[in-house]
Amino acid sequence: MRFCSIFLVLIAASSVAQDPKPVAERLAAQNALFDEQYESDLRNFPERATAFGDYRFNDKLTDHSLAAIEQRHRTDVDFLNRLQAIPTAGFSDQDQLSHDLLVRALEIRVADYDLKEYEMPINQQNGIHTSLADLPLSVPLDSVKHYEDYISRLHQVPRALSQVTEVLHAGMKDKLMPVRFLAEKIPAQCEGIVTADPFLKPTKKYPAEIPAEDQKRLTQQITDAVTTDVLPAYKKFAEFIRTEYAPQGRTTLSITSLADGQKRYEHDIYARTTTHMSPEEIHQLGLREIDRIEAEMTAIAKKEGFADLASFRASLKTNPKYIPTSAEQILDDFRHYISQMQAKLPELFTLLPKSPVTVEAIPDFQAAAATHYMTGTPDGKRPGRVVVATSDFAHRSLIDDEAIAYHEGVPGHHMQLSVQQQLTDLPKFRQHGLGFNAY
Repeated sequence: MRFCSIFLVLIAASSVAQDPKPVAERLAAQNALFDEQYESDLRNFPERATAFGDYRFNDKLTDHSLAAIEQRHRTDVDFLNRLQAIPTAGFSDQDQLSHDLLVRALEIRVADYDLKEYEMPINQQNGIHTSLADLPLSVPLDSVKHYEDYISRLHQVPRALSQVTEVLHAGMKDKLMPVRFLAEKIPAQCEGIVTADPFLKPTKKYPAEIPAEDQKRLTQQITDAVTTDVLPAYKKFAEFIRTEYAPQGRTTLSITSLADGQKRYEHDIYARTTTHMSPEEIHQLGLREIDRIEAEMTAIAKKEGFADLASFRASLKTNPKYIPTSAEQILDDFRHYISQMQAKLPELFTLLPKSPVTVEAIPDFQAAAATHYMTGTPDGKRPGRVVVATSDFAHRSLIDDEAIAYHEGVPGHHMQLSVQQQLTDLPKFRQHGLGFNAY
């Protein structure tokens, strides 16, 4: 009888131990963790905080050192373990979704670290060299304090480039390298940045509220920082890429040629598509979609009087209607289509973006980049930016401008991200960031 009593007591104790805390308590713990993780990211990535309109870390650049990367990884693992320890039974659909989204984001970060993806942080389209060059367009410059923050960041450019060089050395040692002929394009980009010197842009036009005496002082300090710190650091970084890094670039295109190549490839697929479909399954799906779309295109071509799709496509390439006569014409095309769609948004949506959007050309030094979107701030003081590829305009076509303008502008990325920033009932980490979408 005594053994039976003990057995029942143990069962009861076990049941109590396994019984989760009340939903409200678990939800409060999850929301507190969301806030803690979001704040951690802002501290670790100051430029991201600036992009979100949070200027507490506006005078700092990210620490790109191997030690900082390791520390951020330990932080990610800790947040992931703590989040997964919170039972979600009884949570609303939105709370469960928030839980799953952050778990997924942290799992991808941890997997990226384990694969040492951080050892390949630059390529011919973007990296530390292009992101720093965009600083003048992506920071607030509406007060003396913000100009001083900008100057502080300029002084940190040599440190940032030196730290990335340290990381690239690690990649060389581990043979985690980009394709050689692509890496060879990076030095010319750096030289283009040195020639264009975008870092002086903030001195060209000051807000009227900044006194003339401060303007003179700030101009001198920016010029000194650029001349003494920024440009020499860029030249040193370009020389390292040219003489040491690029020559060791891999000669095989496929990512599977790298260590853990197949695992790396499958991880990249999952991170970008959220699916565990195999590469072959995705390829076959793509082929079926091409067949379906081309069948519809062929029907349109024949309706327009062409014998087949090939002759229709050939006519588009030579039709002067679709051949731009200048880079400005491409930009005007984008502005026209975005403006045209903005007028229709109230007919299509109930929640509209409050932030404005602008259109600008990709700088010459970043000509390899594709048209893309740069988010604005929630307060609308810094607009969202559709940054358009216009280089070698005579060999481009206007035919896709409308679709791309909608995709990058409205109702695409600008609308999505601007509206997202307005959803203050969501956790902050969900108010920022690009989602998977098809417009």
